[in-house]
Amino acid sequence: NSCRRINLPMLNRLSRFIPQGSKASQPFKPPCRPGFSQNFYTVIVSRDVLHGQSILKVKFEDCQHSREVGFVSSDPYFSVRPDGTVYAEKEVANLSEPVQFMVTARGLHDPHIWETTVKLALAGHPHSLPLTKVGIEEMLSRVWESQPRVIKFPRRHQRGSSTNGLRRQKRDWVIPPINVPENSRGPFPHMLVRIRSDQDKDVGIRYSITGAGADQPPSGIYNIDPISGNMFVTQPLDREERASFHLRAHAVDMNGNQVENPIDLYIYVIDMNDNRPEFQNQVYNGSVAEGSKPGSSVMQVTATDSDDSTTANGMVRYRILSQSPHSPIPNMFTINSETGDIVTVAAGLDREKVSQYTIIIQATDMEGNLNFGLSNTATALISITDINDNPPELEGKTFSVEVPENKVNLVVTNLSVVDRDQPHSPNWNAVYRIVSGDPTGHFTVHTNPITNEGMLTVVKPVDFEMNRAFMLTVVVSNQAHLASGIQLSRQSTAGVTISVQDENEPPVFPVNPKMIRFEEGVPAGTTLTVFAAQDPDHFVHQIVRYSKLSDPANWLKINRTNGQITTMALLDRESMYVQDNIYEATFLAFDNGSPQASGTGTLQIYLIDVNDNAPVLIPREAQVCERARPNSKINITASDTDADPNVGPFVFELPSFPASVRRNWTISRLSGDYAQLRLRIPYLDSGVYEIPVIVSDSGNPPLSNRSVIRVKVCPCDDTGDCSATGAVAAAGLGTGAIIAILICIIVLLSMVLLFVVWMKRREKERQAKPLLIDPEDDVRDNILKYDEEGGGEEDQDYDLSQLQQPESLDHIINKPAGVRRVDERPVITESQYPARPSLPHPGDIGDFINDGLRAADNDPTAPPYDSLLVFDYEGSGSTAGSVSSLNSTSSGDQDYDYLNDWGPRFKKLADLYGGGDDD
Repeated sequence: NSCRRINLPMLNRLSRFIPQGSKASQPFKPPCRPGFSQNFYTVIVSRDVLHGQSILKVKFEDCQHSREVGFVSSDPYFSVRPDGTVYAEKEVANLSEPVQFMVTARGLHDPHIWETTVKLALAGHPHSLPLTKVGIEEMLSRVWESQPRVIKFPRRHQRGSSTNGLRRQKRDWVIPPINVPENSRGPFPHMLVRIRSDQDKDVGIRYSITGAGADQPPSGIYNIDPISGNMFVTQPLDREERASFHLRAHAVDMNGNQVENPIDLYIYVIDMNDNRPEFQNQVYNGSVAEGSKPGSSVMQVTATDSDDSTTANGMVRYRILSQSPHSPIPNMFTINSETGDIVTVAAGLDREKVSQYTIIIQATDMEGNLNFGLSNTATALISITDINDNPPELEGKTFSVEVPENKVNLVVTNLSVVDRDQPHSPNWNAVYRIVSGDPTGHFTVHTNPITNEGMLTVVKPVDFEMNRAFMLTVVVSNQAHLASGIQLSRQSTAGVTISVQDENEPPVFPVNPKMIRFEEGVPAGTTLTVFAAQDPDHFVHQIVRYSKLSDPANWLKINRTNGQITTMALLDRESMYVQDNIYEATFLAFDNGSPQASGTGTLQIYLIDVNDNAPVLIPREAQVCERARPNSKINITASDTDADPNVGPFVFELPSFPASVRRNWTISRLSGDYAQLRLRIPYLDSGVYEIPVIVSDSGNPPLSNRSVIRVKVCPCDDTGDCSATGAVAAAGLGTGAIIAILICIIVLLSMVLLFVVWMKRREKERQAKPLLIDPEDDVRDNILKYDEEGGGEEDQDYDLSQLQQPESLDHIINKPAGVRRVDERPVITESQYPARPSLPHPGDIGDFINDGLRAADNDPTAPPYDSLLVFDYEGSGSTAGSVSSLNSTSSGDQDYDYLNDWGPRFKKLADLYGGGDDD
């Protein structure tokens, strides 16, 4: 009995190896017809099945017609429940293989009948195969071998006899499926079934199959003998690539005429456990808070198996292989074997002791059966997240420090704290507060974000004379609230004693700035006020002295000892240094402490205005027409630098002298600040008139000013504007101005004339100097271009033809025949060179040569040209020796190759004498 209890559940799981219905992975879906989901069921069961135990469940499809059916088994050993579950009515130990029976479904309210075949493979006998992977494959092979061997084409219009008034109806075109296990080792081709037609006795039949796997990709997996109808599989199958095939079998005669209607062949690939489970990630990362209760979810791991998930081959189960570290116990976590959810099973997670766990997880198919299931492993890293279960603790309870007075933003001391929670998290970050001892807020505590220390800082200056010491109470807590259930104080407290150090403080002006009021114009030497400062260092008697720091107008001076301020000049409200009636000066007060300290005070003098400035007329120039017109008026006003009431309303009037002013002009008042000046007479000659006007202000006493306004009187056009002629005439150019302009013009012309005369004289002086040539006239070493191809001088130094005037040769050419000098240049026709550009003094050298030539020709003492010249004998013994050796009878005796070494200037000479055959 114990063997039955052990083997039966396992065999029930093994029965799932064989396909029980249509699969989602099938590439096709047959049309829905009422009936069993499949026509053939194959199940492996134990021979120890007892009465009432379930074997399998057949599925009936009613295509959503809600049809009520009843099931009947053709074998008395088995019965079918209303839900399609097949169970044993008797013990099957004595049954012999193969066990095959029919399950019939009848409609309760209609006459339809449906049938399916159930085939059982019995296991558990002493001579049966072991329940290993190889044994299971062998049993499946036996099932494969035991499936129907012959498939006939169904008859057309076949009807069966009826029983109890019901007609038996077979479904056309539905053939029992063909089951083929994957990864079969052959031999191949392996016969599956034989396709046969009942008419093969009468006519010659040729069989063929079509569909994916036969004549369509993947083609060649199945073929059929056209004569015998034997159908073969030609190669091993892989269910993970294709789980089923749908073929059609055809039967035709020798002429190709269809003998039978095509039949559908459904081939199912039986899954084998040939794929290991694969985790989606090789390493999983999860987290759980420290102190979590048992049952707290951590993470979920997932593994998938490519085998059929509806069978045990693809059913994955999980388990934990190991946990590291084993603190506080080796099994702190467990995993749901089906879902892969990891949860805690024990309390005691403490991040401060163990911050991370490493768990090795195993996934096994065959529902976790380790004997013949395939396994794989993955790693889960579980981080223990921090909670605020450790309050901060100050390392000391009392602190004593010193701070100088009058200092701000000064760190007095650092308060160290210890917190075992995760650094730089809200559970670790410290928050400091001063709860007592500083009512005026002189200090604060900032948190150092790196070290978490409390930096006690002075934010308001402390005064030794006011407070010599402070007794502070500082508390520290975390940024996050302390976790519930922690039996510790959430904050730590410390006392800080701060002693204030005395410093030499600068003198302080009690009222700064100090405002005083005075009328402007107070005489020099007037005492304005005493601007004294006080020394805050009451416990040290020091002397305060004063000096002036800033006095823009240099009006004030201060007594060095007592700070009394007096004037050195008149105070003028209208000065550029006074802004909004206020004059500012700054003074310095310093003591004799060590080091010396000084303070600054500002004195503001509000100057009360007095009537010390007469008004000024505006505008100073105007323009009217020479003939009085309604619009020939000049609006005038006045400007006064004084303040109210020493300004307007103003009084405008014309003076009595000269009398022509009141005779030609008149003033009428428009308002307190404006008046109009206009012509009294109908016509006034064009010109510029200076009209005096007396302006008086409203001060007490009033001040007056005689101002002059220049009025241009001009003829006007129809629009009342001055014409161009009138504008010139009215420009004010009198006779004196015109004379001045003419004198300026004459002076300028005279200067130009003198400059020209000076230049001419300088020209003559230059021409008077004989045989002088400007450096610009030097023609040596200049390249001149001549348009001739004949011979001539090869150098360019002083071409004499450039130094002679053509007319200067007339007296030589026309000279009568007579005695001529043999050195006179013969008059022959020569190639004329183009004249060079004219030089500044072309006749200087030519005149000189001609004068010399004429003097020589006219000299009566000159010897004739053909006379013999006798030279005096100067004796022998010349150091030069005889020059006869210089004579050469042939130029070929000389070697002139050395001329090639003299440079480009002697290249022509070298070509002439050393050219050899070049000539």
